[in-house]
Amino acid sequence: MSSAKVPFLDLKAHHDPIRQEVMAAMSAVIDENAFAGGKFVTKFEEEYARFCDTKFSIGVGNGTDALWFALLAKGVGPGDEVITAPMTFMATTEAISYVGAKPVFVDIDETTYTLDVTRIEAAITPRTKAIIPVHLFGQCADMDPILALAKKHHLTVIEDGAQSQGTLYKGRKSGSMGDAGATSYYPGKNLGAWGEAGGITTNDPDLRERMVMFREHGQKKKYYHDVIGWNGRMDGIQAAVLSVKLKYLDQANNGRRRAAARYNELLAGTPGLILPVEASYSRHIYHIYAVRVAHRDKLMQLLGERGIGTGIHYPVCIHLQNAYAHLGHKRGDFPISEACADTFLSLPMFPELTDLQIDTVVTALKACLPLSSGASV
Repeated sequence: MSSAKVPFLDLKAHHDPIRQEVMAAMSAVIDENAFAGGKFVTKFEEEYARFCDTKFSIGVGNGTDALWFALLAKGVGPGDEVITAPMTFMATTEAISYVGAKPVFVDIDETTYTLDVTRIEAAITPRTKAIIPVHLFGQCADMDPILALAKKHHLTVIEDGAQSQGTLYKGRKSGSMGDAGATSYYPGKNLGAWGEAGGITTNDPDLRERMVMFREHGQKKKYYHDVIGWNGRMDGIQAAVLSVKLKYLDQANNGRRRAAARYNELLAGTPGLILPVEASYSRHIYHIYAVRVAHRDKLMQLLGERGIGTGIHYPVCIHLQNAYAHLGHKRGDFPISEACADTFLSLPMFPELTDLQIDTVVTALKACLPLSSGASV
């Protein structure tokens, strides 16, 4: 058994080179006592809007707030339906549920793992109000057909870009194409804070004003509340951290692409393994490097015994979660998503992943694959 250890994610390696710069930025927030909202949040909002090629960016408490406020600001509510994918993190549908709307699922494309655009129109009903395409694992959904359908049926499009900060769709940045783009700055994201934080991008000034109002307890002016809002402000310290890390995001995404390219080269043609595919329209930034393999759980166990950290994104589709049992879905309703949930295995992926670490993962994976085949998934 190898003694080599390759973590699934190494935030220490990511943060050590910029630690002093981040600490100085945090000290500036302390000196200014600008802890909840304030000048450092405004500064980061302006920087991230420029990065995304959008007019506006709004800093909020987390990625779930971002989706929620975007839906609220677009008037999505009780009785409405919102189309999205069943292969995503729970936050996507939580936001839909918390505005009182119903999530309506469309299966994913078997190659890109994003919404299958050929299935969307059949899911549209008179109650459909919005579409939330999920840019899963760092690759954009096929946005042009989605935007065309939205225009045809007068629907809102809110991009779920929590895993796609800096990715491109035909040269356009994630978060710049829909009515709004919601993202998460959770620490493990490609652009991660040192705590909880999220953001929304938009080119619509009226929409920006409404989203800012919802994050500020529904007030435009202090103590004067036009709507029932929420406490969804971003912390100043998180904004300061993000301003530093944003400067290195393209470099970090390139590091992920380099690691993915090496995985692709070394794993090409491996029997029983399906590798991720970069769509022709996309610049994949590999928030997650997910392969597909039978007997996934046994393989994961064997890799863990050899010191290789792995993950599963995600083991249970949203339509089969207990929380959504009331929708009445059953296994078989969205077969591609379900097959992916049964076979996805996320390999170590972070910008600082070395060639030696990748080689170690690949060697262990190829050794364990035959050993895992005797076990049931």
